[in-house]
Amino acid sequence: MNTTTASDLKQRVEDALTQIRPFLVDDGGDISLTEITEDMVARVMLHGSCSSCSMSLMTLKAGVEESIKRAVPEIKSVEAVNMPDPATATPFGR
Repeated sequence: MNTTTASDLKQRVEDALTQIRPFLVDDGGDISLTEITEDMVARVMLHGSCSSCSMSLMTLKAGVEESIKRAVPEIKSVEAVNMPDPATATPFGR
């Protein structure tokens, strides 16, 4: 991936995250982009309630991934670098 393309992709992913961030913040969470891999996987970090909520996987796949892929079709998938363990996560981060 060349630098211009990488920079453009990163900005487009950041723009997609900006669009969904208010919904995450309303629930006490947030999200940040950590990297876009060579194989076009956007790696994100969940923050606040999003890092410990049992619904994080659904939010990540049905909300975040769909929003990013709609805005940046080059992205193949989205994964969280700090996905909570479903066995220990609590509903809505409480």
